[in-house]
Amino acid sequence: MSQAEIGIIGGSGLYSMPGFTNVREERIETPFGEPSDAFVFGELEGRNVVFLARHGRGHRILPSELNFRANLYAMKKLGVERILSVSAVGSLKEEHKPTDFVIPDQFIDRTFHRVSTFFGEGIVGHVSFGDPVCATVARTAAEACKTAGVAGKLGGTYVCMEGPQFSTKAESNLYRSWGADVIGMTNLQEAKLAREAEICYATVAMVTDYDCWREGHDAVTIEEIVAVLHKNAENAARVVKAAVAAMPRERACACACATAAKFAVLTQPEAIPAAAKEKLKLLFGKYHGW
Repeated sequence: MSQAEIGIIGGSGLYSMPGFTNVREERIETPFGEPSDAFVFGELEGRNVVFLARHGRGHRILPSELNFRANLYAMKKLGVERILSVSAVGSLKEEHKPTDFVIPDQFIDRTFHRVSTFFGEGIVGHVSFGDPVCATVARTAAEACKTAGVAGKLGGTYVCMEGPQFSTKAESNLYRSWGADVIGMTNLQEAKLAREAEICYATVAMVTDYDCWREGHDAVTIEEIVAVLHKNAENAARVVKAAVAAMPRERACACACATAAKFAVLTQPEAIPAAAKEKLKLLFGKYHGW
């Protein structure tokens, strides 16, 4: 099985990673089922990188259907230490224009039907999530936007909604009253699971349009949105390339992602089922001798 140090998760519009060399694909098995697609390995800017199309190639998996646990477990299994996630979002503020990128540092959870933890089945655990993204990866992504000549804004709040329907105007205006910046359907579960798996994680939120709160929103055509998606995908490829090149090689990380689960498990050792230990050995076994 191949290994990689940096993982890229591509969302709407970014289904492959331009610039890869020595490309190869592998299907990865996990105790949580199948990931979204085959993992694509390659070298980018002299680094070992692996790419995963979040919704599968052909965009065939709904946000609510995504097997987030399998995707993140597989990344851990492959040795990935840092993940840069890319996804399409709607803007909740006038200042975040279509084709702008936002690198959020906070999330609000408005999902209802998703599993977003590796714990359970006999193991109780909790990790700190006050600062839900890796500051190092986020800063690197923001600097990469500058390098790539893309409007990138560091910081902001991402509302993660269930979907697949978009917001009502009442919901959109509620999120605006909270001061949120962008709205999407995928990234929060990834961030939660990455923290439990001790993987540094940040997301690049690509603005496709203003959410329905804005007057004139209904006049936006599908063709215009598709054009923005294509432009965002082109910009994302450049930003990811610059971010990979600038990503620190050492794991020393101010947000302590690498040891986030050190004291997470609360269940007494003798009470943990053997099957649960085996299933989560990759994630927590080093701290408990499993």
